[in-house]
Amino acid sequence: MTSQLFDARRFKDDQRVNWDGVSAGWGKVAEIFERGGASVTERLLELAGVRVGQSILDVGTGHGELALSAAERVGPAGRVVGIDLSPAMVEAARARATALPQAEFMTADADSIDMTPGSFDVVLSRWGLMFVTDQVAALTGLRLLLRPGGILAAAVWGPPESVPMLGAGYAVLAQRLNLPGPPPGQPGPFSMSDSGQLTETLAKAGFTDVSVTEFVVPFRLRDAREYTVFNQSVAPPRLLKMLRDRYGSEDDPDTWRAVATAAEPYARSDGRFWLDSTALCIRAVA
Repeated sequence: MTSQLFDARRFKDDQRVNWDGVSAGWGKVAEIFERGGASVTERLLELAGVRVGQSILDVGTGHGELALSAAERVGPAGRVVGIDLSPAMVEAARARATALPQAEFMTADADSIDMTPGSFDVVLSRWGLMFVTDQVAALTGLRLLLRPGGILAAAVWGPPESVPMLGAGYAVLAQRLNLPGPPPGQPGPFSMSDSGQLTETLAKAGFTDVSVTEFVVPFRLRDAREYTVFNQSVAPPRLLKMLRDRYGSEDDPDTWRAVATAAEPYARSDGRFWLDSTALCIRAVA
């Protein structure tokens, strides 16, 4: 449940602006992120049993990493549709899909997908479901898009303290910019981080045979500088503006030195940084 004061339309507009604004940055650091993220892609394809000829929906596709991997599995006889709220993300995904005609991408809102019920064998999502504004309604809608017996396989983030790849750097920015914590019950990166509550929500949405399991995502960085570059590249435009307003530049050296320092607890003796982070992997049957 979200607060009565929560403005879903404004939230969606802000999300669209933010993801459009970071799309180019995500492209620059995709290789860093996929050192860990690729293992989650493989896990979701395995959980869903994706195979030749299937019809797949990827929700919150971003630059299309999961959708493109699924498209390789289903082959020319299959179909993969990737949706995202951000037009810039969708364009980036389309540009990567030229050799996979069975993959298509479109701008759409996961809270209200206008597609024919029973169109898909599998619904996938890699870190996209946390941003829906009504979890039960959105998951119910996804269930209805599946054929009877179809599979939902998705990953969401665990509790913030278990996700240093995102949380350590953001905590520095929040402290330096005096950002308030997210209001309880509202969408955001960690809004599905309680496995028990998530299991209950999936059941309320009509799914059966629900399982939610922890998966450690092995983010491996060469040094603290890579962590800083990653955080700079994916910082939302509004945060960069706040840095400019408060410190005179979005490249404020004290801020980014503090971000690098936040990664120090994860340093190893060989100088590399292991920021292992917890995802919750969902498998549920329509």
